[in-house]
Amino acid sequence: MTKDRLKVIPLGGLGEIGKNMLALELGGDIIAIDCGLMFPKEEMLGVDLVIPDISYLQERKDRLRGIIITHGHEDHTGALPYVLPKLDVPVYATTLTRGLIQAKLKEHGVKARLEVVRPGAEVRLGAFRVRFYQVSHSIPDGVGLIIHTPLGTIVHSGDFKLDHTPVDGRPTDLSRLAQAGTEGVLLLFSDSTYVELPGYTPSEKVVGETLDRIMAEAPGRVIITTFASLVSRTQQVLRSAARHGRKVFVLGRSMEDTVKIATKLKYLEIPPGTLGQLEELPGLPLPKVVLLTTGSQGEPTSALVRIARGDHPRVRILAGDTVVISASPVPGNEALVNRTINALFRLGARVLYDKLAQVHVHGHGSQEELKLLINLVRPKYFVPIHGEYRHLSLHASLAQSLGMPRENTIVLEDGDTLEIGPRGGLVMEHLPIGSIYVDGLGGVGPVVLRDRQSLAQDGVVMVILTRERRSGRLVGRPDVVSRGFVEEKEWQALAERSRDLLARQLGHGRIEGLVQDRVKDVLGRFFYQETHRQPMVLPVVVEV
Repeated sequence: MTKDRLKVIPLGGLGEIGKNMLALELGGDIIAIDCGLMFPKEEMLGVDLVIPDISYLQERKDRLRGIIITHGHEDHTGALPYVLPKLDVPVYATTLTRGLIQAKLKEHGVKARLEVVRPGAEVRLGAFRVRFYQVSHSIPDGVGLIIHTPLGTIVHSGDFKLDHTPVDGRPTDLSRLAQAGTEGVLLLFSDSTYVELPGYTPSEKVVGETLDRIMAEAPGRVIITTFASLVSRTQQVLRSAARHGRKVFVLGRSMEDTVKIATKLKYLEIPPGTLGQLEELPGLPLPKVVLLTTGSQGEPTSALVRIARGDHPRVRILAGDTVVISASPVPGNEALVNRTINALFRLGARVLYDKLAQVHVHGHGSQEELKLLINLVRPKYFVPIHGEYRHLSLHASLAQSLGMPRENTIVLEDGDTLEIGPRGGLVMEHLPIGSIYVDGLGGVGPVVLRDRQSLAQDGVVMVILTRERRSGRLVGRPDVVSRGFVEEKEWQALAERSRDLLARQLGHGRIEGLVQDRVKDVLGRFFYQETHRQPMVLPVVVEV
């Protein structure tokens, strides 16, 4: 890598929603921005979460100067417990973000060097001089980055919107961005999540007004679910509850942890007497109760979902309950959320969600805000980040509509490497960067996932071959057993024919090393011809 060329390597978050991670390389120095996870897709059977493939960084870890975190959401921080044991580097984050990361690392038994930074601060990491600027998002203490390099200035937007009346009183620092634009910006990375939406994203205060109205009018308890990390939303729930003489009870470990951390670090102000302990709940009149719960994404073990199923140990849906889903489904979670809403309706609750009331606004800029950022920064090169391919493509088109040359708006996907030097930018190659699938305490690879999908779709056939130990010859006919393949009445005839076929193919000669592959091939073709299905065939050799 020459000193006069900047290399950009997206490790996650480009072409998908989640697991955001971006590496920048210049000379002998590398920095990484964010280190997030992604929720598994429906076909990722048994997978708990998906994290970036960091093999590129592992191979160069002696040159990695640090990981910079823009804010505390898990799609930007969630992979750290799995990545940091492999990369012994400092992590730079703001106060609240650091607190959330610290709690997660402690839960996993991981120790790390966590450095606190504040908006306006600057750190030098090799060839990169990183300045942090304040952004408004759906969690406090978010930052964007202005990165000075010998080649020019890079701006990374982080997740942002232009909320002029944010709950925490900290709007996006437009003056800092305008100053960077005036001085000249080589490259802008900008969040693309809501590029499809015209206009401006509504202020978080709009949701506060809706929640206030709901608490004033609800005849009984109000049960509100939102993202645990949405501290500004929690703040508004607490203020409205205090205003209407209601006491708030927090349900769900992640919500409890976030409230505790945010309160300790003074990012959450709890009005006196507003937060209650669950032991007090049975003695309170129903119109004096607010339950703040996890479960906005329909997570099977979350508090709200257990309430909807009727198996929560402390809370049952009662007549007069109003349930507020103060979140929108993460892509892929729609079915889980709808199932929860349906279950709550069946139990007799009044359920309010984003299609019925303005109970949620997102934390990302819409088209006009994205345009304003581009116009303020006026970059030479533009790379859209954070989104599926359509989001990235639409964001590039938006930049071109503002006069940016097509050749300077560059759509990358995970693994693409962009090099920018004195003569311009060029996508050089595609690296074999994939994803790591976390299952329980360990990881699984694509082969395991394919096997699980095959088992789920077409079932399994086990073939038992008995071999004489001394002669190595096949003894008798093979046995075949199936699960999840065809109905029992169909299987009997199919099993007999498959045993006959194997007996003819194998005869009574010696069973050599490659016999298992041969059995898979023979039966795989046979079953597909007969059923148009492809069960997993598992040959087992038993010696007698």
